[in-house]
Amino acid sequence: MNFTVPEETLEIINGLKQFIDKRVIPLEEENAELLYNERNYYLENGRRHPKVERLRKEVRMASAEAGFYTMFGDKELGGEELGPITALLTQEAIAKSYPNRKLIDPVVIPSPFTNGITPVLRGLKQELKDYYLDGIRKGEKTLCFGLTEPDAGSDVWGIKTKAVKVNNEWVINGTKQWITNAPYADYCMLFAVTNPELHEKRKGGITCFFVETNSEGFNVDSVIPVMGELGGDAGIISIDQLRVPEENIIGELDQGFTKAMHGINNGRLGMSGKCIGSAQWALKQAIDYANMRKTFGKTIGEHQTIQNMLAESAMDIYAARNMALHCAWKIENTKKQPVKEISMVKAYCTEMLGRVYDKVIQIHGGVGVSNELKLEAGYRYARILRIPDGTSEIHRRTIARSLLRGDLNFN
Repeated sequence: MNFTVPEETLEIINGLKQFIDKRVIPLEEENAELLYNERNYYLENGRRHPKVERLRKEVRMASAEAGFYTMFGDKELGGEELGPITALLTQEAIAKSYPNRKLIDPVVIPSPFTNGITPVLRGLKQELKDYYLDGIRKGEKTLCFGLTEPDAGSDVWGIKTKAVKVNNEWVINGTKQWITNAPYADYCMLFAVTNPELHEKRKGGITCFFVETNSEGFNVDSVIPVMGELGGDAGIISIDQLRVPEENIIGELDQGFTKAMHGINNGRLGMSGKCIGSAQWALKQAIDYANMRKTFGKTIGEHQTIQNMLAESAMDIYAARNMALHCAWKIENTKKQPVKEISMVKAYCTEMLGRVYDKVIQIHGGVGVSNELKLEAGYRYARILRIPDGTSEIHRRTIARSLLRGDLNFN
């Protein structure tokens, strides 16, 4: 491995920072009372304020125009298809320089799994690509990923939403829950059981449909507020006699589960990059504070307990960063997906972020739990990340199963 950051990647990061400084930060400063006052940011029903949605759309479209919004998307969908190393380092740099910003993550660069020109859309019929992709590429339209249900989270085979074919249409009924961006999305990639026998045997039987969210029978019943906030990004969807044309199937009939996995590994790697960058920012705040704050006649950085917390945080970050870089390198340079390593990276990086923020808040004492320093926002974000894109426990299961099958490769 060559750990030197490629010149092209450095240019992308520098260009992205210039874009954020010039186009995004001024918008945030002009609308600070709207964006950083929860009572203004959310409506009473938990949805983001329409003005917030307009600002997010403005940033998405500006990012798309500048070439950043689609740079990690597939070339066949109109993206640049930059590799996982660049994606990891870019996400790290943005999280390190612009922590806990409302109009940056994941607005400037969308999740490669659930929004933007996600790889799932490769399975769209060409005529639907021609009709829908332009708005998605431009950031004008957004998506949600309708897979999770009340009884189907980590075990996606537990989904109960069913689609029955009637003439040339599929009639879909069911419920979806914890669907990110559902309250705001224009389109949904909706998963349903189309072959109960295959589904029962866990050998297929799930199909992915492309659905306009304003269709009759598709309703977002409520928003799910998350810890410490008055609203949220995720919603509960009810599907009642929703009629979808045959041509709106994404990919092959009964093979939607494979579509569900497209892009998820890049999403996990991008999430890990955000964790690494955010942890570096938090550690820097702790170091600055430790060199300034005095107790018992000396700076707290001179106390061994504080030194230990700083050192342990640095060790954690170093281990996470090199683990993630090695995994990204393996994805780019080997034909077989390093499933075990991806699970290691996702679980370790998200847990590492929580450990670092916990220590950093402790070092800051009372001011650390205030809203003033943005540390509490990062701590809440860290706690949330251990659940989506596979819980830490599910990833440990994946790692263990790979080991038990004989995958002892750590190169």
